This record gives sequence, C-alpha cells and structure tokens, in this order.
Amino acid sequence: MSIARFIKQIVGAAGADRDLSEPDAYDLFAALLDGGVPDMELGACLCALVMKTQVASELLGFYRAASERMNLLQVPDTTLRPIIFAAYGGARQEPNLLPLLVLLLQRLRVPVLLHGTLEGAGRVASAYILRELGVMPGRSLTEVQKSLDEEFLAFVPTALLCPGMANLLALRSRLGITNPAHSLVTLLDPFAAGGLRWLSTDEPQQLERLEMFLLATGFDALLMRSTDGEPFANPRRRPRIKLFHRGEGTVLFEEELLATRGARCQLSAIDAHSTAAWVKQAMAGETPIPHPLVNQLACCLFACGYTDDMNQAKAIAAVEAGSVHYKPKDCPVDAVRFRAT
Repeated sequence: MSIARFIKQIVGAAGADRDLSEPDAYDLFAALLDGGVPDMELGACLCALVMKTQVASELLGFYRAASERMNLLQVPDTTLRPIIFAAYGGARQEPNLLPLLVLLLQRLRVPVLLHGTLEGAGRVASAYILRELGVMPGRSLTEVQKSLDEEFLAFVPTALLCPGMANLLALRSRLGITNPAHSLVTLLDPFAAGGLRWLSTDEPQQLERLEMFLLATGFDALLMRSTDGEPFANPRRRPRIKLFHRGEGTVLFEEELLATRGARCQLSAIDAHSTAAWVKQAMAGETPIPHPLVNQLACCLFACGYTDDMNQAKAIAAVEAGSVHYKPKDCPVDAVRFRAT
C-alpha cells in the first residue's frame, strides 16, 4: 500500500480534496494499526492527520478499522447494560473523581468496564487511584472477564484491548503531539456494540463531531464535556449531559450556568493516595459527594436500565450518594434494557 498517496491527499497536494472517503480512511488506519508502515511514513502521516479536522467519513473508517482489531469481551450475566469509561486523561488541578463514580456504580451492581493507559504522563491517572483502592488492571482478557462477571468492575489496559491502538498512543512521547488514535480510542466498545459508552471531551468542536458520529452510527452512549480529559462531571459546575439511543439524542441534564457552592472537594492534595483516601470517606458517607457527580450517577442508572424512570434514577442516586445502601433487590424487575439491535 502506498502511504505517500494518502499523505498527498491529506495535505492537499495539487489542489486535491483533503478529506478521505470511508474506504480510504479504513485502509489507511488499518495499515497504521497493523504496524506495517515504516517509521518515516508513519510520522509524516500522523502529523498530516493532526493538521486537519477529521470529517465523518474518516471517523467512521478509522473506527471500523479499530473495531475489527479489538479484543472482545462478553456482557456479564445481568439485566443491566455494562457502562464503558475511557480513562485517558487524569487530574491536573482538580481531583480525579472517576474512581468514585465507578465504585458507586459497582456498589449498585451495575457492570463497569474502564479502559486506558497505565501511565498518567504527568497527570494523576484513574489507574493510579484505582490501584490505591484495590482495583488492579487486568493482566489478561480472561482475568478482566472474570472481574466483570464476579465483581462488576474491571480495568483493561489499552495494550490488552487493542494492541495496535496502544502502539499509536505511545508515539505521543516520541512525536510530542497527539494523533487521531487519542480521540478514536475513547469510542471503543469491547462488547461488540452491546455496551453503553460514556463519551467526553474538553473540546467543543470534538463534542459536535462525537454527536454527529453517534447520530450516524446509532450507537448508544452518554455524552458530556470532560473534566481534565476524564469522563466525570465537573464537581464545580455540571456540564450538559445527553443520552443517545438508536440515532436519537435526549438531554438528561442541561449545563449549569453558575458554579455549585461547596462543590470543591476538600483535599489538600490531588495525588493518588490523597484522592483514594477522600473517595473512601465519600463512599462511607463521611464527606458529601458533589451534586454534579450525583447527577451523573443518575444518568448512568437510567441509561443502563436500572430504572426506566429518570426521576426514580435521580432519587436512587441521591440515596446512594447519602451512603444509604440501595440493595440490588430493589432494582425494578421491569427496567428497560437498551440493547443494540
């Protein structure tokens, strides 16, 4: 395959249309993931892609190539939809509260899968905090599946989920820039479209592209603005949260216009050990959980099928955030299951 042909098109050589068709985008990204592109051409291609905005056809082609090279997992034996969180950001100034959210869901026996890298690149990664809380990354797909089935919570490193994608992500340290793999990896669903993705990004334009992607594919997902690149609601001000189901979008919460009073977590430091200690206090009801995170928990419960009534989801989330245990037997037996068809 001639990578030079794609590079010329992407940079707009000789007045060519810079946008790739879906088949061309698929062929290009498949070659990048399979590791058959020489280093010089690989670097040139990734830099060229970074210099243009990916259009829908390219995103769809890239996604198809990645999904075909992803190792799949089985949906746990439960009536609830497994929720997928892509943990590729990390705390810089605010504490990383994604581990708190996933532990609250686990306590309600909602299956949760996190995938991400094991290094924070200078940030406090979710993997660091989860280790402090006793949630270790899976060493094999069998171990990840066992954790999902028995504990309803697992962390799968990108290198296990999609080795080719992990290799592209690792090039950031050599090239000094991100590449399309960094945004594409957040879209992966290792349950063969049977899971519920929680998608987020810091960039407004990328939010629009993700919304177009979800409307075009019909994938089920929750979408909002991220906090330091991690998919948890900003504890100071709740972002707009939207649910996508079979090609239609519904706003579950509008963005708060003002910062929530008292929402800042009372932490003297945001390192993994300090954050894990605060999470333990929050789980025990010894410190209040920021209201935006309670809202996000409610969205999870509604979207995964824990209840088919959003108001009931809000009530359950409020009870759980108050550390009053809501036993699994209380889950409505007629909860709607949003299964992909």
